[in-house]
Amino acid sequence: MFQEYDVIVVGAGHAGCEAAHAAAKMGSSVLLCTMNMNTIAQMSCNPAIGGVAKGQIVREIDALGGMTGIISDKSMIQFRMLNRSKGPAMWSPRSQNDRMRFAEEWRLALEGTPKVDFWQEMVTGLLVKDKRVIGVKTGIGIEIKAKSVVLTNGTFLNGLIHIGEKQFGGGRTGEAAAKGITEQLVELGFEAGRMKTGTPPRVDGRSLDYSKMEEQFGDENPEKFSYSDETSTLKKQRSCWITYTNKEVHETLETGFDRSPMFNGRIQGLGPRYCPSIEDKINRFAERDRHQIFVEPEGWNTVEIYVNGFSTSLPEDVQQKAIQKIAGFENCKMFRPGYAIEYDFFPPTQLKLTLETQLVDNLYFAGQINGTTGYEEAACQGLVAGINAARKVQEKEPFLLKRSDAYIGVLIDDLINKGTEEPYRMFTSRAEFRLLLRQDNADIRLTQLGHDIGLASDQRLEKMLEKKNETAKLINDLKQKKLDPETINTGLEEQGTAAIKEKITIEKLLKRPQLGLENIKTLDADINTYLSKYPKEVLEQAEIQVKYNSYIEKEQQMVEKLINMENYKIPDAFDYIKIPALSAEGKQKLHKIRPETLGQASRISGVSPADLSILTVYLGR
Repeated sequence: MFQEYDVIVVGAGHAGCEAAHAAAKMGSSVLLCTMNMNTIAQMSCNPAIGGVAKGQIVREIDALGGMTGIISDKSMIQFRMLNRSKGPAMWSPRSQNDRMRFAEEWRLALEGTPKVDFWQEMVTGLLVKDKRVIGVKTGIGIEIKAKSVVLTNGTFLNGLIHIGEKQFGGGRTGEAAAKGITEQLVELGFEAGRMKTGTPPRVDGRSLDYSKMEEQFGDENPEKFSYSDETSTLKKQRSCWITYTNKEVHETLETGFDRSPMFNGRIQGLGPRYCPSIEDKINRFAERDRHQIFVEPEGWNTVEIYVNGFSTSLPEDVQQKAIQKIAGFENCKMFRPGYAIEYDFFPPTQLKLTLETQLVDNLYFAGQINGTTGYEEAACQGLVAGINAARKVQEKEPFLLKRSDAYIGVLIDDLINKGTEEPYRMFTSRAEFRLLLRQDNADIRLTQLGHDIGLASDQRLEKMLEKKNETAKLINDLKQKKLDPETINTGLEEQGTAAIKEKITIEKLLKRPQLGLENIKTLDADINTYLSKYPKEVLEQAEIQVKYNSYIEKEQQMVEKLINMENYKIPDAFDYIKIPALSAEGKQKLHKIRPETLGQASRISGVSPADLSILTVYLGR
């Protein structure tokens, strides 16, 4: 009935979609297995993509040739660049999306990708022979052979939904949990754990009073995620709204705490620290009288509203009473209550940097199965797992991203070397080279790599090289072109910066914190004409490189030191147990994680600097 596939992807969420698309684009035959073809790329939580550090990840996925950025652009209803008041390392793109269109665009993209086949059914087990995966088994007993398998099960592995004292099996509301895979993996020697996440009620926008809320507009000149010409920026946008909880809301919520699965011990899994439920917020931050609520439309034409900030698993009657005490929600009608979901995950220290498991060859894990939270974190893991599954089948070198290459590299390195005991979310603070890993230069950093592996198109590469060359030419010109005091001093004083006594290059002038290229354009008509020839992204790139040049150079020097350690390979069969001078914890962690390089060993939690020195000596021998 079925051919033998190069790659089978189990699960069609954000990780599964990227894995299937990438592997097929690179020439592998792919079967995407999902329990429901109508929920491919479902936005299970909020209808938004990007945000702080997450937006950088989406740009990186796009630069490599992945699809999340393009799908986001095609389904976007609002765009905002967050943190514009801070330095460029912190600028983070974020979009509000039409939930139905996002899923539709992903399905159309996958159906339009040659070599992707689909199968709608639950996968209940793996076919494993001699510690190598050779296919999957489905609920009705069909066995499908494959050279590699990528598991992207999301919250479906033994998923358990909680609403107050009610609990029932499910991977998402209205969808069944996946049974059998966890138990088989544990039998094979994998360590499993439990995590939880939650979602807020969805409400009827027609029943809200927006006059009592603060309107949140999109950017005046919206950008987009994808560097390609396949998408365009928004011409119109939908607003979001902001309101707040109050003491009365909190008191009403507290009446349900005795029936809360979070407080009465029904939920065992750890929830996301940075996206807590509303009951968790009022319990942990009892001194606060109010918490912000973001009122987010679910699409262009639907009346459904996502109540961001009100995630809860309290009984539905308590949810209804409490939500109606929020300003603007007095007559709120609920479409469905919020709930918490508990699910199985596998500590990611059991993986290699390719996201292949250490215990079973050609088996890859991506997304929430690895303990992460968020569409973007899942999507980038799916991309890397799909790339590596395809490359292994094709007998090519693994595809690895270093911490200095991308936020994706930071995320995977953190997971493999440090593990996680709570849902892992990416932040800019996790990246030590964040001035190099900006959202504006992801194409310059990664498109060549994406092109080399057959994922990013020739057109993508040409576009990136043109931007890079134009930026270099502009920076060179800024170092040469000089401005005259008589021409620009009046303008400088109007901009709140000191006048000059002699001619000065534009580059030196640009280093002043008060001035950007847009300000400098106003100082001289000829310079304005010259700079206006360049596209916005080239001007922005040149300005950042000039202003932050000394800081960028320092980070580059740090990267070079790190690369020296990354180049120091550790043999596969190296026996850490036989090194008596290593600390007990160091031996245990090194033996378990089996780092591939000295650099990776240095980042393992529990491996001390002394352990590293001893290891260096032994490797030298």
